[in-house]
Amino acid sequence: MKKYLAEFIGTFTLVFCGTGAVVIDQQYGGTVTHVGISIVFGAIVTCIIFAFGDVSGAHVNPAVTVAFWIAKRFETKEIIPYILSQAAGAIAASATLHFLFPENKLLGGTYPAGSDMQSFILEFLLTFFLMLLVMQVSTGAKEKGMFAAIAVGSMVAVEALFAGPVCGASMNPIRSLAPAIVSGHYEHQWIYLTSTFMGAAFAVLIWHMLKEEAPKPTKVV
Repeated sequence: MKKYLAEFIGTFTLVFCGTGAVVIDQQYGGTVTHVGISIVFGAIVTCIIFAFGDVSGAHVNPAVTVAFWIAKRFETKEIIPYILSQAAGAIAASATLHFLFPENKLLGGTYPAGSDMQSFILEFLLTFFLMLLVMQVSTGAKEKGMFAAIAVGSMVAVEALFAGPVCGASMNPIRSLAPAIVSGHYEHQWIYLTSTFMGAAFAVLIWHMLKEEAPKPTKVV
């Protein structure tokens, strides 16, 4: 239960602070700014990993959980409890924001500014980059170090900074779905519910290729 509670609190914190920054920016005339929103997302991810990394792994993202399972670094029996904990935390966070800012229509949800395919490709690549980094920094001795949290948080901030205006830079299906559920605006959610899982799974494939040892050259005696 400690792991599930950590995933609930971690995902609640991510969605409450991250999408909360979006909502407050909209409600108060752009005071947070896009740069500020990106920093909030990156910083809160870093803090969550520091706080809960040793408890649950600080996935706070169903795509990450499934990707770790594909990589055979996560037990099958834990998938559903983890995703349910993440979903409950995210929806609770969006419901709290709706209570605090009932006049806000989208609650910080992610929606494409251009075409659906443009956002799909962007979300696929963003999640791929992020998950590949997660796989690399969560292996071996680095897993307990502070550099994993800083690296992942920095990646989230950078990707949100340049891609946020186009696709929302979700990289996390439940971060997009929770505001949509509470606000009732489900438009374009298929993008974020498919591209993120696909990008994370592809990252695992590439990670396996990168970590395979090259064959030793044959010696000629």
